[in-house]
Amino acid sequence: MSGAYEAKAREELAAWKAEMLKAPGPWDKATRNLQDRINRVIPEKVHQVVTAAIENLTKGILTGSDWTTAEPLTGATLEEREAEVAKRIDFYRKTAAAEGGVAGAGGFVLAAAEFPVLLATKVKLLFEIAALYGRDGGELSERLYILAIFQLAFSSAQHRREIYLGMVDWEDRAGERPASLKDFDWRRFQQQYRDYIDLAKLAQLIPVIGAPVGAVVNYRLLDRLGKTAANAYRMRLLT
Repeated sequence: MSGAYEAKAREELAAWKAEMLKAPGPWDKATRNLQDRINRVIPEKVHQVVTAAIENLTKGILTGSDWTTAEPLTGATLEEREAEVAKRIDFYRKTAAAEGGVAGAGGFVLAAAEFPVLLATKVKLLFEIAALYGRDGGELSERLYILAIFQLAFSSAQHRREIYLGMVDWEDRAGERPASLKDFDWRRFQQQYRDYIDLAKLAQLIPVIGAPVGAVVNYRLLDRLGKTAANAYRMRLLT
């Protein structure tokens, strides 16, 4: 890879690592209090839909074969890999924005039904990014890494820090990871994601403004996920 590109990537990676290690601040605590109130307002039926979608799709990450969409890319430089990653992130941002706009315009029922669709879009992006960085999404270890990336992007500051520390020196810490599906902490995974997404997408349920809000929020969520994944894979290549 070119020295200039690697230097830039390392600089961005260092800034990202610092962000992952940040302790919760006043804003995080205020957000947590707001989320608690939101959880009490959102109908239980919506909570059930979201929880079921999260559980079914995330379990599919570890057990299914449908998500492995591409062969791992080999023989490419970091710059070449990341040029392709940027294209995939852009495609999925636009796809998610379109989905969010349609769901927001459709009111409460469509907005609730869009949660599992958005989740599937995110999972597909993560598998494609993994392949572009030369990783085999069919391996249990890689699927656990994908789950960790997901949590980095959509968790509270405290939980994000814990997950990040568990990803450092990933290849050398195989014995610390769940050995089977039943050992994974599904409950915590679901709650962290639900809380983050509920807060980000609440305004999508409001009549009139739901469509533009849904489009913008979805775009930003996929952008955040893509950048988190890119830095997580950089961490394994450059450190």
